[in-house]
Amino acid sequence: MTIPALHAEAITKTFDGHQVLSGIDLKVMPGEVVCILGPSGSGKSTFLRCINRLSPATSGHIYLSGELFGERESAGGGAVPLEHRRLQEQRQRIGMVFQSFNLWPHRTAIENVMEGPRVVKGMKARDARSLAETLLERVGLSERMKYYPTHLSGGQQQRVAIARALAMQPELILFDEPTSALDPELVGEVLAVIQELAREHTTMVIVTHEIGFAMEVADRIVLMDKGQIVEDASPRQFVERPREERSRRFLEKVMSRHALSTAQ
Repeated sequence: MTIPALHAEAITKTFDGHQVLSGIDLKVMPGEVVCILGPSGSGKSTFLRCINRLSPATSGHIYLSGELFGERESAGGGAVPLEHRRLQEQRQRIGMVFQSFNLWPHRTAIENVMEGPRVVKGMKARDARSLAETLLERVGLSERMKYYPTHLSGGQQQRVAIARALAMQPELILFDEPTSALDPELVGEVLAVIQELAREHTTMVIVTHEIGFAMEVADRIVLMDKGQIVEDASPRQFVERPREERSRRFLEKVMSRHALSTAQ
């Protein structure tokens, strides 16, 4: 039986007494693309941050390829957080692409991509540069390698961020609304890169508001609302035969907004 690349088990998250996530269970198989949709404030981004422990869950566990992630079993039979060094080693197995790019402004595109392999993995500079060149070419930026972020468009910066995540050769890549900070005309170039990764069977969890993109790229669509998973279905079933009334209301709003923007 194939072990899930990611297994989030009974994940809860509480901030100042307010429960943001309420027992999230999700399995993602190797090579699978799961897109998470939902209204603002439904807990989508918080869930991603719990997966890689940028914001550890209040309760529940994350397993990466069957291995407990960010925790270890204690002598008493429970689980305790991993020490920082071991957690950093585990985090190398998960790539993260944020809304706001998070590039180092004082480093060129190629230097941004080289940094992780050199500093974290100890790769020789020559090898890291060769890898970075290959990845930047892969995302269509071979002519922008020596540009600083301030001289790149938002779409180009996001493609550098994707190349930077790929440079660590992760088992899983998390995307947190990768197009939300982009001007509309730049969205397509980023989505095209993600679509190519999907065709290569890269394991991905993508939080997005682009339902048309989710329909094209996802193996499964997950709808979250009020900190819970409301629906988990194939793209076709999600759009044509949603099981839950909450899913149908969400689709009606999304489709009406899409029709309005198209008319304008």
